[in-house]
Amino acid sequence: MSRNKSPVILGVGEILWDLLPNGRMLGGAPVNFAYHAAALGAHAHAVSAVGDDPLGREILDRLDTLGLSRQGVAVDHQHPTGTVSVELDAYGKPTYQIHEGVAWDFIPAVPATLRPAQHADAICFGSLAQRSEVSRATIRSLLGAAPEHCLRVFDINLRQHYYHTEILAAGLEAADVLKLNNEELPVVADLLALPGDEDAVLRGLLDRYDLRLIALTKGAGGSELASRHGRSVHSGVPTKVVDTVGAGDAFTAAVIMGLLEDLDLDTINERANRLASYVCSQPGAMPPTGP
Repeated sequence: MSRNKSPVILGVGEILWDLLPNGRMLGGAPVNFAYHAAALGAHAHAVSAVGDDPLGREILDRLDTLGLSRQGVAVDHQHPTGTVSVELDAYGKPTYQIHEGVAWDFIPAVPATLRPAQHADAICFGSLAQRSEVSRATIRSLLGAAPEHCLRVFDINLRQHYYHTEILAAGLEAADVLKLNNEELPVVADLLALPGDEDAVLRGLLDRYDLRLIALTKGAGGSELASRHGRSVHSGVPTKVVDTVGAGDAFTAAVIMGLLEDLDLDTINERANRLASYVCSQPGAMPPTGP
């Protein structure tokens, strides 16, 4: 990628309304990721589907306002726009009730959806959108349509019962970069039969799936970036937490932008922790990031 042009980055999967205690906010890990990548200088696309309903039209308007390309967002005339009921505990940590049979379960593999992948420098995809075979197949098609140099980023997001070993293994086989948190790591290790402590599991993932990097977030405890050539450990940036919704997606965006800039792991980790900390200090997943 030329350093003189903005990287093309795609966030692929669920796009929805988070129904938070203090109101409705645009959400879904892929669009959160795309928003923060755009704020960091990328030309970012959301790739998903919305319903042909008022909530879907509002999402399309919001994407325009946020400066995100919606070329890859299909309008589904048979299924409603996705919503998620979100509850926050005393520490701002969310729990989700994700509603089924919604538009992003049926992301179509049509030219308008696949076209953004042809020039992508990074594609971030998760496990949640793969709960549906239709969207799972489209994600595979997008990854296949991307150029060889494109970073394929698997952001595991274990929600409710919407994951299984096949989805995780296939995502890892397709990925260059894995992002997950310290609560997800032991679940992944168990499903993939990777024994040992945290370090052993990270080494096992790097070796088995030929990953370039693993980004492991640890909430208030910071994060670790692990590659075959080195590790970076960060203790986190203290902040007054309003809620943690979207902090991990912001972290992922900063990591991927840093990799595309060829920054060292410690610099990437510092930048990613500072951005995630800022997001935790604000309500919602996509707070203002600049003047």
